[in-house]
Amino acid sequence: MFAALATPLRAQPSHVVLNGTINNGVYVSPTGAFQIEIPVLAALGGSVHDTASVVTFQDSFGLQITVGAFPQDATLKWEFSTRGTKDYLVYFFSTYVLPDFKQFCAGTTIESARFAPEFVDGTLFTYILMPGGSVVQQERVFGDLGAPPVAKRGNALFVHNGFTFVISTELSERVTEGSHYHKTTEQEDQILRARLVDVVKKMSYIKAAPPKSAP
Repeated sequence: MFAALATPLRAQPSHVVLNGTINNGVYVSPTGAFQIEIPVLAALGGSVHDTASVVTFQDSFGLQITVGAFPQDATLKWEFSTRGTKDYLVYFFSTYVLPDFKQFCAGTTIESARFAPEFVDGTLFTYILMPGGSVVQQERVFGDLGAPPVAKRGNALFVHNGFTFVISTELSERVTEGSHYHKTTEQEDQILRARLVDVVKKMSYIKAAPPKSAP
């Protein structure tokens, strides 16, 4: 379900067919849940690939942003209505998102998490560490190529129009700068949060999830 959130950086074949559409530099999701100005430049190796639920934007310099929009079925709607926004997002991350990251990188751990009730009617920001799980290892500029670095990803989860959204991005400087990298944990969290917020602010929402038909 979330495998695309942790896909290693790779070139996009010219014949790739998108599930969504691109019009004048704006990506529109196949479900119609959202649209977003494409945050990578073709001139910098920017590419777009997607599934029915997740779109990944990446370039040749270590930038990778994924946006997932998952319609809430009857079970998730019930969980949302009974748990409330904060506990629902914690449940969704723990039940669906984190296991996918762990499948990609078994050593994945949660470093910290913060709930922001004022952002998009409640957003859960999570910061995870992934030993050897960077999508930009091949882009390292400084330092030796010994033990793989511990990658750090920021994730933002919120609910809107009947969809659970998951935005994720890696702090690529942790890898590309090698021994020249000296940010504190607090600084890392601030950088990732600012980048995630910037992505969310570029999004607009088109329609609510269609109702599930009766069996």
